[in-house]
Amino acid sequence: MNSEWKSFVESQPAAIDIDRPLPDCALFDLSHLSLTRISGVDAQGFLQGQFTNDVREVSAAHSQMSSFCTPKGRMLANFLFFMHGDDYMLQMPVETQAPLLKRLPMFILMSKVTVSDASDELVRIAIAGHSAPDRLKDIFSQVPARDGQCQHENGITLIRIPGSPARFEIVGEAQQISEIWTKLSETATPASPRHWELLDIRAGIPSIQTETIEAFVPQMVNMQLIDGVSFTKGCYTGQEVVARMKYLGKLKRQMFLAQVDTDQLPKPGDSLSSETSESGQGAGKVVNAQLSPDGGVELLAVVEISSREADDLHLGDLNGPRLKFRDLPYALSA
Repeated sequence: MNSEWKSFVESQPAAIDIDRPLPDCALFDLSHLSLTRISGVDAQGFLQGQFTNDVREVSAAHSQMSSFCTPKGRMLANFLFFMHGDDYMLQMPVETQAPLLKRLPMFILMSKVTVSDASDELVRIAIAGHSAPDRLKDIFSQVPARDGQCQHENGITLIRIPGSPARFEIVGEAQQISEIWTKLSETATPASPRHWELLDIRAGIPSIQTETIEAFVPQMVNMQLIDGVSFTKGCYTGQEVVARMKYLGKLKRQMFLAQVDTDQLPKPGDSLSSETSESGQGAGKVVNAQLSPDGGVELLAVVEISSREADDLHLGDLNGPRLKFRDLPYALSA
């Protein structure tokens, strides 16, 4: 964490934790996430050959979700992908940044591209709430109205993040962000990053963690449904497998949103069981999970579609708590 920002955060009131309901308007410190910078005159062309989404669509006005796969189409990482100044930025969990920082430069070869860790250089905060757009109008001349839309002012990047209530991320240098936090905290309440993770889960946005590296192809975690995959961009690492799944394959596993009556927080990669499962690989895996202020656990899980249709899925073994499925905020593919 940036030292200047750390000192500022430590001087602020403590954030409310996940055991309390989310405030009507909440502020979040996103220092638990990493930030990777990709810069250089060849950056766009280089990244176009590596990521699942169309890099050419990322601009000062538009962000996207994307992912980095193995040649077998298995996801090594997924991330929020946006521009800050002239540089491309990837935001993802700290645990998956290290493998990406090691692997991605292997493909640079003769390209004029630099890949670096910018986690301590730029500070990221977020605000969520139905009144969040009005709060931001006191700071920015324009506030993004559509998911993925960006606004850049005075060296600060503002991004509209999918989900309900309205969510925005703000990226900039420590002093700038400290001033914005102070202004927003007049009417917004600091909340735990665990609340932010819960909002991601409710929005149906997956996050690959250490335990799930290479566990899924993008379609299994609905990346194609959240602006995370382009099927028209051309070749990239793993593209053949991802395209084959769309045009020739049949998706047998998909990500769903569920609630589980348990006080024990599952970990990414934890297994699911079903009496109707016919797979030797198990009925499914937890993608992300978080305790709910309403009690129990809310989670995203990749499960056998047949077991989901039978409504017979349990956390752990067949004696574990049953998953109660909820509707995602977007339509699932057929």
